[in-house]
Amino acid sequence: MKTQTTQRDLSHLVKTKEARKLKEKQNSKHSMWFGLGMFGLVGWSVAVPTLLGTVLGIWLDKRFAGQQSWTLTLLLIGLIVGCLTAWHWLSKEHNEIHKDKEDNHE
Repeated sequence: MKTQTTQRDLSHLVKTKEARKLKEKQNSKHSMWFGLGMFGLVGWSVAVPTLLGTVLGIWLDKRFAGQQSWTLTLLLIGLIVGCLTAWHWLSKEHNEIHKDKEDNHE
């Protein structure tokens, strides 16, 4: 009876380790593409708000000439929004990666 329990425990352990290794192998194939995708996401998430702020600032400067430069102000606001967006996405992905690793080691 004790031998059957030990064999079941061993079988379960082997299945768990095999599933973990297969999942890691599958995830490692996509690591290069995942990295390039993240690189692109960070770039676009900073560039788009910065450009939109700049374009809106140029339009406002032409429309409402004044002491302050709307272009510079909105460029900086767009840059800050873009950096915060990129930071949000990167921290989210970082947390998911570490959560997956913790789940695999349990």
